[in-house]
Order: sequence, then C-alpha cells, then structure tokens
Amino acid sequence: MNASLRRQYPGTFIPLPELGTQVLGGRSIMFIAYGVQMAMELVPNELGLREQNKLEKSQRIRAAARELFSKHGYESATLRQIAKRAHVGLGTVFNYAQDKRDLVFLIFNEELAAVTDQALGAAQPRRSLVDQLIAIYKPHYEYFSRNPDLSRILLKELTFYSEGKQAATFQEIRERLISGIEKLVRTGQQERRIRSKEEARIVARHIFFVCSGAIRWWIASLRPDPNEGLTELRRLLELQINGLDPDPGTYRKPGKRDISSQQDGARIRHNGSGDSSVRAQRS
Repeated sequence: MNASLRRQYPGTFIPLPELGTQVLGGRSIMFIAYGVQMAMELVPNELGLREQNKLEKSQRIRAAARELFSKHGYESATLRQIAKRAHVGLGTVFNYAQDKRDLVFLIFNEELAAVTDQALGAAQPRRSLVDQLIAIYKPHYEYFSRNPDLSRILLKELTFYSEGKQAATFQEIRERLISGIEKLVRTGQQERRIRSKEEARIVARHIFFVCSGAIRWWIASLRPDPNEGLTELRRLLELQINGLDPDPGTYRKPGKRDISSQQDGARIRHNGSGDSSVRAQRS
C-alpha cells in the first residue's frame, strides 16, 4: 500500500507511523497520511491564487488611474471612475489606496523603485562627485520626461507625503536614494576628493534638496528635455560643490576693507575742508 500510494501521488509523503500504529493501525494510517499531504499541498496553491488575484486587481487599478489621470487630469478624475474603469468595486480601490493622492504612488512606486536601482548602479567609482550625481539623476530625468503630465502630478503630490497605504514604500525608495548619495559623499571625503568635513548625511540631504528642486523646476517647462535638465543640474551642482568663495589671492577680510573705506572717506573729507579753507583765503 505504501509503494502504491507513492507511485499514484508522487511528492513528499508524510507517514504518521506512531499515530497509525497506536490508534488506527495498518491501512487507515496511509489514508490519513495522504490526507495530510493533500492539505499541505492545497494551502500554498490557494494562497498563490489569492495573491495572484490581488496582483491582477492592483495592476488594473494602476492602469485605470494612469489612464484617467492622463485623460481628465488629477483634479477631475474620481476614485469611482477609476474603480469602474478597473472593473472593481470602490471598496476594492480603498484596499490599495486610502485616497487619490495615495493612488498616485500606487501607480509610481514600483517604477520608481526600479529607476532608483538603475540610478544607484550608474555612479562609477573614482569619478568626480558631480559626474556621479549626474549619472544617478539621469535615469530620473529620462523617466519623468516620458510622461510629463503624470510626472508633474507625482512631483507635486509627494510634498509632505507621509501617510497612506503607499507612503512607507515611497519613503523607503527615497531613503535608498539619499543613502546612496551619502555613501558617495563619505567615499569622497575618505579619498580627500571632498574638502568639507560636514557629516556625510547632511551633505547628502543638501544635494537631494537641490536635485529635487531642479527636477521640479525642469518638469514645469512646456517640453521638458532631459538633456537640458541635466545640463542645468550640473551647473547647480558645481555651484553647490565649488561654493561661492572668491579666489583666496584676491580676497580681503570685510573688516580690513571697511577700515580702508573709512580711512579713504576721512581723507576725502579732510582734503575737501582744506581746499575750502585755501579757497577762502585766496578770495
């Protein structure tokens, strides 16, 4: 019986010899053992179907939201319209996003995660920090330029985005990006390619703020070109990294310049009064 069941139902067979011998005995034990095996196989399959169903619904909701936001605009499209277009109930939409803003990140989070992975792998070692940062942000500019209307919605709505079903995923993506920049800064400091002794985390956040602002400024243009955006970003980063310090050879401390100016003014006033007195005597 044992061999027959194994041939008929291949796979991992679970015998229960102690239970069978003591309680049921002989043939019955094999039937119960097979029943346990069936139960163990059905549970994963059932879970797999459930997860697949959830994934398909999520994909339909994302596609519907993307279509209606693009067609009608973020403000005009409603959750009810999106649910109808996705062929799901309104309550199902709320299982994935608590509001329209959350729905924006349901659309973008998966793609942003992939872009971030690509970006962090693009920075080459031993290059200048500016070159590394441009390599990181190039995939972002290219990605946002593919659908500027939807990108404007995302970049507008992510301000103060901290609550929602999709918020934790988005914040994890953003944290990975900032941590990647921080790693570049720390390496640059260790290799003495970066002069600043400021904490690498603070420098990375400063860079992130500049780049985020640059992307928002760029995407607001009528036809955002990624190459033009990256050219301007490079200028901003070079300004940020090189600073506004003048050439040390031509730099004079403010105190000395002020004293010199005061002395020049005093001489002018003195000469002026002397000239007046001389003119008075001559007259």
